[in-house]
Amino acid sequence: MTKLLEKAFEEVAKLPEKEQNTFASWILEELASEQRWEKAFTDSQDKLAKLADEALAEHREG
Repeated sequence: MTKLLEKAFEEVAKLPEKEQNTFASWILEELASEQRWEKAFTDSQDKLAKLADEALAEHREG
């Protein structure tokens, strides 16, 4: 764990339990969202490549 993350957790630990839980939920939701985005982007690489090829072909044809 980095020093900055340790400091952030130390500060959050000073908050009331309800606020700690709100913060923890927010972090977990953000991480899950990032994972979903990464998966969607990774899964779409073939489709994006095909669209790029089509766009280049259209551009070349005028």
